Amino acid sequence: MSIPWRDAMSHALYGPDGFFVAGTGPADHFRTSVHASPAFAAALLRLLSQVDAALGHPARLDVVDVGAGRGELLRALVGLAVGVSGEPAHSGRSGLIPPRAGSPETPTPTASARRSPDDPSPVAARPSLAERIRFTAVEYANRPENLPEEINWTAEIPNEINGLLLATEWLDNVPLEVAVHTTDGWRYVLVDPDSGVETVGELVNAADLDWLLKWWPTPSASTGADSDPDLALTWTDATSGSESGLRAEIGRPRDEAWANAVRKISRGLAVAVDYGHLRDGRPVDGTLTGYRGGRQVPPVLDGTTDVTAHVAMDSVASAGAAVARCAYSLVPQSEALRALGADGGRPPLSLAGTDPAGYVRALAAASAVAELTDPAGLGGHWWLRQPVGIPLPPAVAR
Repeated sequence: MSIPWRDAMSHALYGPDGFFVAGTGPADHFRTSVHASPAFAAALLRLLSQVDAALGHPARLDVVDVGAGRGELLRALVGLAVGVSGEPAHSGRSGLIPPRAGSPETPTPTASARRSPDDPSPVAARPSLAERIRFTAVEYANRPENLPEEINWTAEIPNEINGLLLATEWLDNVPLEVAVHTTDGWRYVLVDPDSGVETVGELVNAADLDWLLKWWPTPSASTGADSDPDLALTWTDATSGSESGLRAEIGRPRDEAWANAVRKISRGLAVAVDYGHLRDGRPVDGTLTGYRGGRQVPPVLDGTTDVTAHVAMDSVASAGAAVARCAYSLVPQSEALRALGADGGRPPLSLAGTDPAGYVRALAAASAVAELTDPAGLGGHWWLRQPVGIPLPPAVAR
């Protein structure tokens, strides 16, 4: 039986046997920035330090990871944050981002965070960053075994967040409707979850039509989309007999999900990292696809496959800004990470002569960062940063 794509995606991804709920987790099927290099977590720790300063070093600093998978990112941040208190990090310092004076990667002995009788300064009395962080993973799956006790696990985004909310490759898995443009307007695309066969359904409702008119150019506004047969999908609708061309993924549910996440923040910064597109570059045939076992595959709807579509980042950003009433920043990952100290630069050749082993390690580290900043790969992801009640941190403001 054919059903709307949003319903099919929701069941395939988040049903009882869904892709993100059952099994070992998404890391077995696709590679994200979190898995590519510890430099990603190190950069986020630096960003967290900037947010902490903007908040005035609160007694409780929240770090909330929405769509946490099996907790990989927070595990990495917990390991790095332990080093902030002067204790060795679980996995050791990554060495991929040079430490800066006063940064969270510059270890401060725990004792120095205590007030001494002869030192009345507030800085000396302030608990370390590691002591103030509260980690929360948001995911529908059950809490993984051996997850560090420092990480709270919940199925819903908590209220009154004071700190940093992260959403790395979450929005692309928020279920949405698919539509196709016909001679009588936009119509929903239906799909049979068992066979994957698509059919054209009813005209889209008023809310979805408003979104399409604002955020997704119509065939007449798209260069050649309504005249070039190589750029158009051809459908035959048994109800109206119309032909259609342009295919769209209606991002309204993603806008609502992001706005809701931003609404949960009392003060702090929300960061969404995802692959996506802007209005002037919407894909003619859409981007709906699947990933399984490390390969891109058709979007199978039986729970074995990641079903995903690129994010309309400008639409999402606008929805978040309407809630936060603060300007946002939207930049490619390559730019965002370089601003946080991850440049992927090759180590000086002279190091090979004085410290060959160190040169090899530095070269490997630079290669890992280069993967994160490659515009043709992970570096092409978008970073959407939405402050709530604070200015954008200096290192990421434009």
